[in-house]
Amino acid sequence: MANMREIRERIASIQQILKITNAMYLMSSSKLKKARKALEATDPYFYKLQETVISILEHTPHTRQQYFDRREEIPEDKRKKGYIVITADKGLCGSYNHNILKHTEAELAKAPDIDNCYLFVMGQVGRMYFQKRNRNKENFVDAEFVYTTQNPTLYRARDIAELVLEKFEKGDLDEVYLIYTDMITSSQFECTTVQLLPFERRHFSVAPDGSLKKLPKASFSPSPEEVMSYLIPQFAKGVIYGAMVEAFCCEQQARMTAMDAATTSAKDMIKELSLLYNRARQAAITQEITEVVGGANSLEEN
Repeated sequence: MANMREIRERIASIQQILKITNAMYLMSSSKLKKARKALEATDPYFYKLQETVISILEHTPHTRQQYFDRREEIPEDKRKKGYIVITADKGLCGSYNHNILKHTEAELAKAPDIDNCYLFVMGQVGRMYFQKRNRNKENFVDAEFVYTTQNPTLYRARDIAELVLEKFEKGDLDEVYLIYTDMITSSQFECTTVQLLPFERRHFSVAPDGSLKKLPKASFSPSPEEVMSYLIPQFAKGVIYGAMVEAFCCEQQARMTAMDAATTSAKDMIKELSLLYNRARQAAITQEITEVVGGANSLEEN
């Protein structure tokens, strides 16, 4: 059995850890509420934007727009695919990072040719992982894509949307996918892959069968294509921002769960160590009493 000094030092160390886990739990809870509030404040704008795009597609069903171009002439094994992967900047959030990295690996395994795959990784954990994994492949991970996942903002989402849209327009990418963690419930997360580009009409469908209603043609100034060229980038920004907030909320919820479990374990350890300390203290007192009584008996015998 360890002596009382060692047990006291262990208890003091665990109490310090307990303070840290409690603080991290409260910080994650505060960040989660703030992110949810920001998303709810911007939701009406993007819902209205989606309704506007639906209205244009309904009135002009044959509109051709560059962001809807599927480039079917390019064979599957030659298509350049980009993946925007959202991970965390740090750990201590349970299996959150592991799950999204594993899901990304599975998505890459589906690609006919991984040499035509390019990653745009948000979060230091994912960036370091994929850079270390693919050191031999040049430009596999975009080195200039160094966005943080902390405190997601519309400005950051706009920059990312402009970057991938520009690459899609130039032909550097033929498909763009968004990989992030979606919050199903407060305790259930799911890694999700969403196709961002090219857009498909089903992204804006309102009918149960996935089709759009065909309404009489309407006039747009200067043209439906020009209007869509302005609206689609805004919609892409909304999709990316929503994914960033969802992933950030999942990270904070996962960290809250991990810190709560760590706090509970620390309290249990303190209880066990306190019991050991009391036993050691009692044994020491008993030994001292025994020594005193033994000494007194020796004096009486002499």
